[in-house]
Amino acid sequence: MTGNTEKIIKNYIEGVGSADVGAKNRAKEYDDALIKPPRSLGKLEDIAVKLSGISGRVKNWIGSKKILVFCADNGVTAEGVASAPVSVTASQAVNMTLGITGMSALAKNFGAEVVVVDVGVATEFPLTFDGKKAPIIDKKIRKGTGNIVCEPAMSIDECLCAILTGIEIAVGKDDGAEPGYIDLVGIGEMGIGNTTTSAAVLSAITGVCSDDLTGRGAGISDDAYDNKKKVINKALSLHGLTDACGKYVDDFEAVTDILSKVGGLDIAAMCGAFIGAAYSGKGAVIDGYISAVAALLAVKLCPAVSDYLFPSHVSTEPGYMLAIKELGLSPYLDLNMGLGEGSGCVLAFGVIEGACAMMNDMATFEGGGIDDSYLEGIR
Repeated sequence: MTGNTEKIIKNYIEGVGSADVGAKNRAKEYDDALIKPPRSLGKLEDIAVKLSGISGRVKNWIGSKKILVFCADNGVTAEGVASAPVSVTASQAVNMTLGITGMSALAKNFGAEVVVVDVGVATEFPLTFDGKKAPIIDKKIRKGTGNIVCEPAMSIDECLCAILTGIEIAVGKDDGAEPGYIDLVGIGEMGIGNTTTSAAVLSAITGVCSDDLTGRGAGISDDAYDNKKKVINKALSLHGLTDACGKYVDDFEAVTDILSKVGGLDIAAMCGAFIGAAYSGKGAVIDGYISAVAALLAVKLCPAVSDYLFPSHVSTEPGYMLAIKELGLSPYLDLNMGLGEGSGCVLAFGVIEGACAMMNDMATFEGGGIDDSYLEGIR
């Protein structure tokens, strides 16, 4: 099964197209002609140009907006690395479908659809308030991962299955966006203990000391924080990943090896979702730390994915800035957020729509009756 799943994933990877450089250049020229001082709309201008690289058009509109939330539990929570019990993953997954979590409340306000996917939740889902089953997509690969301090998180086959699941969820079954529109997907997660696995994966991928990448997640005591760092180091040592810098760059087998040993089913599925979004020509919005690590893994597997990535906000987790720097991106918002779930993606949707409004509704200097010759030598 592993060989077939790997082949399907690699077929998707090969199908990801690179940005349309000509369209980006035309968009840049049009942006320079808009009735404003050069670069005065900052990152909105960068976003507009990137959208043109995806669509091949100078002007774009946003179609559907979805938050894909991949839910899974992590066996490493047995080591006391998180304050919340494992059951919170299942409870919050249900609450997301009810629109009462932080992310889903924002999504309702900004007109974004929330899609919740179970790829590895360990406990049973509670019923909704009216006694019904929540509309959670069942793609469960296993009930939580193994404890990474004493065993691999998952098998290679399970890892590949999770990646392929993420790809297929992001690609979807529709016929794509309407002509002239670009669909957006935000990639979020829910999984107690996943800042631990994210720090382990990022350390293994980059060779940076895991202590510098480890934060307090949803909140833990000083003693628990010290323990969390020790647990991550122990896991990396057990799996021979303490000096991986340079060894794993852009290598499919080795990247999936890291994921299977110290990662999580949520991270693997999110990695796949970034690939799937790029494959289907959607803009893929990164949330916080876990999402950024998953995006970095996707780019390691498929460099062309970077042409479709849009960061959202600065995460409070210390490893976030390394992950986003490795991606060559700069987040749009700094709101002291560390919730995860895809919450930052929802806010970024509005920023991206603002970039479209700039290109679609602003006049050019010529259209506004202003001689722009004074800008010669400034642009």
